Amino acid sequence: MALYALGDLHLSFQADKPMDVMGKVWKRHERKIEKYVNRIVKPEDTLVLTGDHSWGRKLPECEQDLAFIENLPGRKILLRGNHDMFWDAKKTKQLNEIFKDRLFFLQNNFYAYKDYALVGAKGYTFEGPFYLDRRGRIVGWDEEREARAKKLVDREMGRLRESFCQAKTAGYKKFIMFLHYPPTNIMEQTSPFTEIAEENHVTAVVYSHCHGETRFGDSIRGSFHGVQYMLVSGDYLNFHPALVLE
Repeated sequence: MALYALGDLHLSFQADKPMDVMGKVWKRHERKIEKYVNRIVKPEDTLVLTGDHSWGRKLPECEQDLAFIENLPGRKILLRGNHDMFWDAKKTKQLNEIFKDRLFFLQNNFYAYKDYALVGAKGYTFEGPFYLDRRGRIVGWDEEREARAKKLVDREMGRLRESFCQAKTAGYKKFIMFLHYPPTNIMEQTSPFTEIAEENHVTAVVYSHCHGETRFGDSIRGSFHGVQYMLVSGDYLNFHPALVLE
């Protein structure tokens, strides 16, 4: 039994939103997902999908995309991404009732994996715009957007704290933390998300959202302050699920 993660499937079986325009790696990417997940993930394994599952805006427009995910091997845990418009943040419990024993939606709750609690939230990262000088150095940024971003970070941190609280109440002391957005932006070395990870001594922080080679290095990868940070964006991994825990 193993734990895997993969993000940004961007499925569009019912929406006219082909991903080929994003580069060669996205050509027929649904076939890659099906091929590599079936090759790597076993029925007894757990697969966490870290957001941006479907381009459908409402649940009926995502039925085929979610059915595709459901048919992949293993237990599927879904995190909310910024493009998952079908997922009303206030209706996570309802989604878990609709898809009971088929899919699990991770927000304001936790999922038990061996002696670990899987906790998570969409998260949020202020991505600019940053203003650069002629040498490419950052000299300023949009303060209005930054203020809005801080509110969104506070909201997501509240959801993450709720996940940790429920897991601890249930007796768990070991954690894997999942985010859709990266834990820091390109200017930050730390953030509220890295701080809560360190406070709770999480084993790993797993995130996605960063697309294209120029964006893969936007946030932390590897070991930092005793926490392992993993980028699992689909195009970064060429749609091969990443092993989080054996």
